[in-house]
Amino acid sequence: MLNRAVWDHVEDLRRQFAGARPFRHVVIEPFLEPGCCQNLIAEFPAFEARRARNELGETGRKAVVPEIARVGPAYTAFDRLMRDRAFLGLLSRLTEIPDLLYDPDYVGGGTHENLDGQELDAHVDFNYHPKRALHRRLNLILFLNPEWDAGWGGCLELLRDPWSFGADGCKEVMPLANRAVIFETTETSWHGFRRIQLPLGKPISRRSVAVYFYTKDRPPAQTAPAHGTIYYQRPLPGHIQPGHTLCEEDAAEIQTLLARRDKTIQFLYERELKFAEVLDGITKSPSFRLGRALTWPVRMVRAMVNREPLQ
Repeated sequence: MLNRAVWDHVEDLRRQFAGARPFRHVVIEPFLEPGCCQNLIAEFPAFEARRARNELGETGRKAVVPEIARVGPAYTAFDRLMRDRAFLGLLSRLTEIPDLLYDPDYVGGGTHENLDGQELDAHVDFNYHPKRALHRRLNLILFLNPEWDAGWGGCLELLRDPWSFGADGCKEVMPLANRAVIFETTETSWHGFRRIQLPLGKPISRRSVAVYFYTKDRPPAQTAPAHGTIYYQRPLPGHIQPGHTLCEEDAAEIQTLLARRDKTIQFLYERELKFAEVLDGITKSPSFRLGRALTWPVRMVRAMVNREPLQ
């Protein structure tokens, strides 16, 4: 299923991955044997609203199907490739990340379909598997669009940070069929894509398959406290300046950005409340109170030595 050239040129791909900017990545084309990619395109699941719930609980214009092994025969074969030990070994050689693990749950992954008008703000991904406490290390995205144009938006952007768009600060990848992007997942691997704006009457969508790989351990210097996906909120377009007369499109853009920021603030507020409830439950638990009582003498001596108030 995997294109033979990938196996034959793994050392060259390794050098490309290691030297890529703005962070370690490689673009491989063709990734699969042509017939296998065509089968994935033919079996791609239809868009369903129930699959399009976003992190705020709203129905959006992006549908995700994580159970790819049940989509059809081509996806069952693709899933077998992703879990194959030889393939995982090849990924480890290519990326120099040892002992990569496949995620049978496809958390956050699977088939992704983005409709006209959809965009993906620049973000860094969650860093631990929510069920298995594994370190997220690698993203593999395979595009399944037989045709695409850069003017339609939707090109994958790899960013040094959300504010950098210079020659070495942003790498764009057009989402054409059988083109795969493999990139390291770190606290600075910012990526996303701009709003899809298809020609009037163009009956297509942006389609891909995303697979994430993990390891049990990670170098201490690369670790961070567990967090969810962190998004950067896109600012106003640069042309909106004092003296500029707003057109209808400008007004719509401002309203969209304000609405999205309001939703993000609401999401963060609700998450903060949940965190506060959990923390409150811990501090009021009998075990926490017992621990405070047992450590009281130590804390008293430390406060006396440091001349600090006892807490």
